[in-house]
Amino acid sequence: MSKEKVVLAYSGGLDTSVILKWLLEQGYEVFAYMANIGQKEDFEAAEQKALKIGASKVFIEDMRKEFVTDYIFPVYKANTIYEGRYLLGTAIARPIIAKKQIEIAKQVGAEYVSHGATGKGNDQVRFELSYYSLNPKIKVIAPWKNAKFLNTFKGRTDLLEYAEKHGIPTKQSASKPYSEDDNLLHISHEAGILEDPAHECEENIYSHTVSPEKAPDKPTKIKVEFKDGIPVKVTNLENNIIKTDPLELFEYLNQLGRENGIGRLDMVENRFVGIKSRGVYETPGGTILHEAHKDIEGVAMDREVMRLRDMLSAKFAELIYNGFWFSPEMEFLMVAIDKSQEVIDGEVTLKLYKGTAYPVARTSPSSLYDQDLSSMDIEGGYNQEDAEGFIKINAIRLMAHRNIIDKKR
Repeated sequence: MSKEKVVLAYSGGLDTSVILKWLLEQGYEVFAYMANIGQKEDFEAAEQKALKIGASKVFIEDMRKEFVTDYIFPVYKANTIYEGRYLLGTAIARPIIAKKQIEIAKQVGAEYVSHGATGKGNDQVRFELSYYSLNPKIKVIAPWKNAKFLNTFKGRTDLLEYAEKHGIPTKQSASKPYSEDDNLLHISHEAGILEDPAHECEENIYSHTVSPEKAPDKPTKIKVEFKDGIPVKVTNLENNIIKTDPLELFEYLNQLGRENGIGRLDMVENRFVGIKSRGVYETPGGTILHEAHKDIEGVAMDREVMRLRDMLSAKFAELIYNGFWFSPEMEFLMVAIDKSQEVIDGEVTLKLYKGTAYPVARTSPSSLYDQDLSSMDIEGGYNQEDAEGFIKINAIRLMAHRNIIDKKR
C-alpha cells in the first residue's frame, strides 16, 4: 500500500525539521515546501537538509513579486494597520504561503497539509482557515496541537535532543534567545527574552534597520508616484535612481528605510486566540509606503469616502490579522477599497530622516484641493457670509442640549 502524502510548510529551522522527521515516523510520505517571500534564507542548504531528513521532494517557490503585487500593495492601499500600530507584516504573508501549499498538495495528490505553528499563536489560525477556505476537503496535521507529539516534545530541550539523536543539524544558539519571522515586508522579534514587556529590546536584536540615532545626518528626499492607490514609481531625488518594477520598487523602499532607521515598532498586541503578546517589528519600506499613501489620499480623496474607508480599514486589518483573507467579507471589502482608490493618483515627496518618513509636498491630477478656495487672501468664489448660517444650523442641537441641561439644574 502506498503511504498517505502530506505537504509540510517547511522553514528549515528546528521545529519544522523535527516535524518532518516525526511525520515520516508516523508513516507519511512528506513533501517539504518552502515559500520564498523575501526572507534571508539559504534555500539550497535547507533543501539538502530536508532531503537528508527524508523528504520525498522539496518545493522552493519564489513568490516575492506576487507577494508585493497581490498582497502588500492591496493591503497598503487600504491604509491597513492593526490596533492603530502594527503594519501586519507576518499576517499578510500567511495566506500566500497557504495558497501555494494547497496548490502543491493538489499537484502531488496529497490529502494532508501540515505546519509548525504553535497552538497559542495567530499563525495556526491563519494557515488553517486559509487551507479550509481553499480546499474544504483538505486534512490538516498540526503537531503542536497533537497529543502524541506534545507528549514527546515538552519543550525546546526535547526538540534539540531529538534532532541530535536523528542527526538533524540545528542553528539554535543561546546568543539568540528569541523567535523571528522574516519576509520582504518586515521582520518580527518575539518570545524568549522579549516576553517581558518591561524588558527593553537591545539594539543588537534589530537587523533590518539602523538605529535612528546612527542614521545619516542629512535627509534623503524621494518621490513616490501612485496610480489608483498603487505605487508605480519611486525616484530618489538625491541621485535620480528610479524604480518602477513592483518588486524592485519595494525592495528599494526597504533599502532607503533601512538606511534611515525607519519602521521600528515595539508593542503589546491582542492575539486572536485571546492572549496578549509583545512584538518588536521592523517594517522599513512598508512604513514609507504607508506614510506616502496616506498623504496622497489627503489631496485626492473625498472627505466622506475617506471616513467610510477608515471604518472599513479597521475591519480589513482585523480580518487579515485573524486569518480571514479568503473569506466572503474580505472579497466585499476588497471591492469597496478598490472603488475608493480609483482617483488616488499623483506624487508625494518625502524626506527620510532619522526614523521618520515625512511628506513635504504632493501633486495630483485628481486633486480636490482648490488653492484659491483655501486661501485666506483670495475670495475664490467662497462667500464667507454663508458660514454664519452654516454655523447656526450646526449649533441648533448644541443649544437644545444646553437648554435641557440648564432646566435640570
